[in-house]
Amino acid sequence: MGMGKYILQRLGFTVLVILGVSIMVFLITHVVGDPVSIMLPLQAPQEQRIAMAHQLGLDKPILVQLGIFLKDAVRLNFGNSWWLRIPCMQVITQFLPATFVLVTLACLLAALVAVPLGILAAYKPNSVLDRVLTSASLIGISFPMFWMGLMLMLLFAVVLGWLPTSGYGTWKHILLPAVTLALGPAGHLMQIVRFEMLQQLNSNYVTTARAKGVKEAVILFRHALKNIMTSSLTMLGSDYGKLIGGLCATVEAVFGWPGFGNLITDTIHNLDFPLLQTEVFVVAIFICLLNLLIDILYAFFDPRIRY
Repeated sequence: MGMGKYILQRLGFTVLVILGVSIMVFLITHVVGDPVSIMLPLQAPQEQRIAMAHQLGLDKPILVQLGIFLKDAVRLNFGNSWWLRIPCMQVITQFLPATFVLVTLACLLAALVAVPLGILAAYKPNSVLDRVLTSASLIGISFPMFWMGLMLMLLFAVVLGWLPTSGYGTWKHILLPAVTLALGPAGHLMQIVRFEMLQQLNSNYVTTARAKGVKEAVILFRHALKNIMTSSLTMLGSDYGKLIGGLCATVEAVFGWPGFGNLITDTIHNLDFPLLQTEVFVVAIFICLLNLLIDILYAFFDPRIRY
């Protein structure tokens, strides 16, 4: 199968997944609660409830409501937020870019640190360096992100005074939250890189290459590293999606970052079902597109996947 045909096939699967996700979002948000009961006071008369249900289109058959939802979803029209009284997509576009920049920088930092350290740990297994790096990766995985964020803030903002404690707008504001978010993905990624690299360095093709006098740098970075890219991309992509999907909310709250995670928390607190439905839909679409990109990168690094 050629690269173009493979991409079209994965794109077709992604469209089907997005359709399935859209239906699930619609059904779940309709099962969770009654919007009329949330929007109106408990003592509201039945006539007012019927009028509100008619205004929201909730008195129509469920399949008709689903059709309207899917048609509006294609146009990215999810109605107005009950809480903020403006179009839901307008709210999303105000908050999502800040989180996208923050999470992207965090994952880039994680990759730049974890990949070389994972290779170094695998190249010298069971050494003092290996134990130190492995312990550091476990610390990054184990400690809660909000606690690590507070400790970094205490050190670099309060004690040393190098960086601001919170805010948004410059590279100084983004540095502490990005490093905090990067610790977990860096720990996961380093563990994967170390394990996979150990497998590669003990394989027959590496033994043969060394016997032929191939330089260690060529073995590590041209051959072994390329062979572990699929598992590394899987781990990094998984962490990226989780952070975008709301795991970054605690870090955004600690550093006062006006991002998507904070928006999701406030939406749930205010019981804003149209906005919550839009947030779930946007996150689901984003993760589907992220998986599509990872599938394409799989085929680039390992041509066997296309077949």
